[in-house]
Amino acid sequence: MDRLTEMEAFATVVDQGGFTDAAKKMGISKSAVSKHVSSLEARLGARLLNRTTRRVSPTEIGLAYYDRARRVLNDAGEADALVTSMQSAPSGLLRISVATDFGVNHLSPVLGEFLAEYPDITVNMVLNNRYVELISEGFDMAVRIGELEDSTLRARKLTETSKRMIGSPDYFQRYGRPMRIDDLNEHKLLHYSSQASGNVWKITAPSGEKRQVRTAGWLSVNDGQSLLNAAIAGLGIAYLPSFLYAEAMEKGLVVDAIPDLPMETQGIYAVYPPGRFTQPKVRAFIDFLVKAFSDKGPTDW
Repeated sequence: MDRLTEMEAFATVVDQGGFTDAAKKMGISKSAVSKHVSSLEARLGARLLNRTTRRVSPTEIGLAYYDRARRVLNDAGEADALVTSMQSAPSGLLRISVATDFGVNHLSPVLGEFLAEYPDITVNMVLNNRYVELISEGFDMAVRIGELEDSTLRARKLTETSKRMIGSPDYFQRYGRPMRIDDLNEHKLLHYSSQASGNVWKITAPSGEKRQVRTAGWLSVNDGQSLLNAAIAGLGIAYLPSFLYAEAMEKGLVVDAIPDLPMETQGIYAVYPPGRFTQPKVRAFIDFLVKAFSDKGPTDW
């Protein structure tokens, strides 16, 4: 007889407290349930159930076996569900967390194509500039930029962006151009107000040395697009990712503040909760993003 069927019959008898109710639960005859349990006991060489005219209860050995058997049956059920889920069409509500700058400029424009391709998926995209706890806050995934802080999450790299200090030609004409990192102390700087590290810029010197520049900002905003607008308006120097400033630089609205500095590169990742398998809707969206940003790179925005 099938070993899993024997286990299921025994565990169901324990759960239901008798053969009659177990037979109803399994949708088979009472004699079939009894035959499965007897076969199991014969194979194991042990009595698993105490049978009386009034009730059926597990023996001490039977109780120990029940705990393990129930775990095996639950795992088998999860395995079946996994296969069903993996083969099913992506569907359901997909909750995404993404930084406002990237979401507005690059994720929103491609969502229409994704929804057209997967009409059974509905998307709830939350734009914010804070670190969200995916599981406790009910998100399926997030798009994050830069070094990943939470190593317990699963991650897939989508593409890369560079990060440069930029300012308008008009600003540099009025205030001069910084020639080295220390010259930044004499300039008007534009900062992210939501940075956990405060007004600190992490910059790589031409020697390869990592420098942390802590300077007072002339303007602090919790939005990258606003910082770019301020830089274009000649209000100061901003330290921004290329996916924000690339178009403005191409039009000549901003230029590199210190061109001789090495290019800082940051990864852009899709992160999602750990688990033995990925939900089809999450997998479909990540695969879509990888394809959507396949032509992007540190300087290709």
